[in-house]
Amino acid sequence: MLLELAEPTLETVFLAHRAQLHRLAKKIVGTPELADEITQEAYLKLVEGACAREVANPFGYCCQVVRNLALDHCRRQAVEATYRVYTDDGELPQVPGVGTPERGLHERRMLDAIEEVLGTLPPRTRLAFELYRLAGLTQREIAKRLGCSATLVNFMLKDVAEALRQCRSLLDED
Repeated sequence: MLLELAEPTLETVFLAHRAQLHRLAKKIVGTPELADEITQEAYLKLVEGACAREVANPFGYCCQVVRNLALDHCRRQAVEATYRVYTDDGELPQVPGVGTPERGLHERRMLDAIEEVLGTLPPRTRLAFELYRLAGLTQREIAKRLGCSATLVNFMLKDVAEALRQCRSLLDED
């Protein structure tokens, strides 16, 4: 009478090679504590889901599950690290594009001051500045559009720069 040898289950293979799988996780995540978490998560995934599958190489499959979970953990940590801000009170999540209220107030005051200074300039000078800074036109293109010389456009842009420099010094005093 021949006895059939039963294929080892993923659970028995995992338990038999737990130390090796833990070392694999530790190589990827760096600490034994994180490796413990990864190993535990891999065990639960294997026991809960994969036991119904036929696996040709159970140990290789276990290694792949541990490796994938460890790499996923590292990727998640890297993404989360880009959204963290460390303050005196601890760690806060950082919302992209949003600064501190003080910074927002300062930027708003700066924009208001710039708008005020630009409002005091002659309309043609302001238009030259807007075409240069906002539309990205060259001084020659602006001169052609305004019907004046490129030298005059250069002087208009210098006037705007000087006016804005004075605006900045006023804001720095606050």
